[in-house]
Order: sequence, then structure tokens, then C-alpha cells
Amino acid sequence: MKVAAIVGSIRKESYNLKLARYIQNRYRHLFQLDVLNIRDLPFYDQDIESVPPQPVIDFKSKVAAADAVLWVTPEYNSTIPGVMANAIDWLSRVDRVMIGKPSWIVGSSMGLLGSVKAQGHLRDILFASGISSPLLPGNEVYIGLVHEKFNEMGELTDEPTVKHLDLVAENFAGWMKEISQMKQLKTNIKREPGREKDV
Repeated sequence: MKVAAIVGSIRKESYNLKLARYIQNRYRHLFQLDVLNIRDLPFYDQDIESVPPQPVIDFKSKVAAADAVLWVTPEYNSTIPGVMANAIDWLSRVDRVMIGKPSWIVGSSMGLLGSVKAQGHLRDILFASGISSPLLPGNEVYIGLVHEKFNEMGELTDEPTVKHLDLVAENFAGWMKEISQMKQLKTNIKREPGREKDV
């Protein structure tokens, strides 16, 4: 399973980028995670949306090729960062590569709440008509006081956080497997002679 990660912070030492890299390494037995670059995306501009620059083309093609998207968000002014909103704007236009593509949200902050407000806003955005991305309910990941939970090697050291992340990663992988099986079943039904009109 291929998962594209979109990290809402472009800071080189971002804790949320460290979180994405940690997930990429720890759960490589469950899925292949590609952390995408949104630093080079220009501001969304409707004047060029049909003939976007190469960074936009590359970004959207990687999202389109993924089975799911992992959103890793910090919280800026009680909502998602502008760079993440800009990436979503590009994804929601023209070919709309996010339609029906499953999402998983995680996030961290140096405060106690671990980006809870930002994640609430992001869920609402992902349900918008231009995105329409399903989410696995009841598997939220809010990592507060994140600066106290990573070591110098970029590893999470807080055992309760790791255990919860392990559980959610397993749940997400299982959910994606169910989705894949359902898609395969629908494909097989469509291929059965005489069943085309029943689908």
C-alpha cells in the first residue's frame, strides 16, 4: 500500500516532519510512505490551474498514485498552516485527485492539546466537495508537548504515545485492506457476464 504524507510545516527541524519520518520508518511493514514536498508549490492561482507549473504537476501526480494520504499537521493560530491549505487548494481543482481517496490525520504541537483545533478544521476541509476524502473515525492522534517526546535520533520516546500510534497505524492499515477488498469485489462483479446491469 502506498501512502502520500503531506506535512503542514516546511521548517527543516519541524516536529511534525520528524513525526512523518518516524511513521515512515516504524510502519514500513504496513505501508510505503512517501513524504511529499510542498515547499515548492506556488500560491494557488485559478488563472494557471489548467496549466500549472511543474511542482504542482509532480505533487498532484504523486497524490493521485497513492492509495491514501497521511496529513501531518501542526497548529497555527488555532487552525491548519497556510502551506497545507494551499496544497489542498491545488488538490481540489481541475482533476481533483483526492476525490474518494482515504485520509489519515495525525498532528503534534508543543502545547498540551497536540493540534486538536487544527485537526478539527482539517476534517471539515477534507469533507468539502472538491476533496471528498473518507476518514477512519475514532482513530485520532494528538501529540502534545511533542518537544519532550522525541530524542536526538528522531524517535518517539513516550511509551503511551508510541502504543497509541501503533494501534492507530494497525487500524488504518486494516481499514485500507478492507477498502481494497471491496474495490476488488466490485471490479469482479462488473466483469461477470450478464451482471453489468446489476451494478
